[in-house]
Amino acid sequence: MRSMTKSLVSFLKAEDGPTAVEYAVMLALIIVVCIAAITTLGSNANSTFSFVGSAIKPPTGGSSGS
Repeated sequence: MRSMTKSLVSFLKAEDGPTAVEYAVMLALIIVVCIAAITTLGSNANSTFSFVGSAIKPPTGGSSGS
């Protein structure tokens, strides 16, 4: 009975579980921030390429041979 009580007390004092949960929460937050940054950069790049693509016009009336 005494060894079971000691093992229960040592289990309650151990901080491996909460530490793992804290790391999991930090990892989840980092992933959310990365996804938000990639989404923002992607939409900004898309609008920039669309603007440049609409600003560039092919030449008109050029000869099609050498």
